[in-house]
Amino acid sequence: MASNGTLDFTGPAGRLEAILTRPESLPVAAAVVCHAHPLHGGMMHFKVVFRAAKALRSAGLAVLRFNFRGVGRSEGVHDHGSGEQGDARAALFEMQDRFPGLPLVLGGFSFGSAVALSVAARDARVGAVFALGYPLPGILSSRGTPAGRVPRNPPGLRQPRLFVQGENDEFGSGEALRALVEPLPPPREIVVIPGADHFFDGHLDALQGAIAAWAERRPWDNGQRAASGAGFTPA
Repeated sequence: MASNGTLDFTGPAGRLEAILTRPESLPVAAAVVCHAHPLHGGMMHFKVVFRAAKALRSAGLAVLRFNFRGVGRSEGVHDHGSGEQGDARAALFEMQDRFPGLPLVLGGFSFGSAVALSVAARDARVGAVFALGYPLPGILSSRGTPAGRVPRNPPGLRQPRLFVQGENDEFGSGEALRALVEPLPPPREIVVIPGADHFFDGHLDALQGAIAAWAERRPWDNGQRAASGAGFTPA
């Protein structure tokens, strides 16, 4: 039976607050979902993050969504992307310990998507990665929003990737996202939600459906980087 439970785990800066969602049957993989920018209201309870977790659970994954350092009950202070990558790696270790031998999936929304891609590029445990409302290079800083020390399109990212973008995303339109992603090496998938903005307001069902459809195909089975105990390259 599907279930949710709150938990704490230890990150580089101390306690990290999280919610673990289990599917109705034995999980086929274990996922971590990262939230949007902590200085702009991002948290694990955000609608996009909740819908992502719900979609992954429906596809048979166990899902951990957590608060970055300095958000909610999580200890530490915001670190402009660098420390948050350490938080995401700690979340992967937590899921690896709880679900040994299962493939690991990592993703996030907005700022969290950039964190996820950066971590996945250096962590061979990650079998597939997804980015929702991906902030395009230069967009955040040009709007006076701290972009953080998170590289965009990090080199070494070869896992199967899903990008879901709103057509009218103010931090990077669907058209701009396609231009950025299509030249990247496969496997990668791009879904542009017609009429949607950065927060997918009024289009959360379409977002959830896109994530669920991708996860149901078990993209981690097609990746060359398996998620069974491999290590990561330190930053």
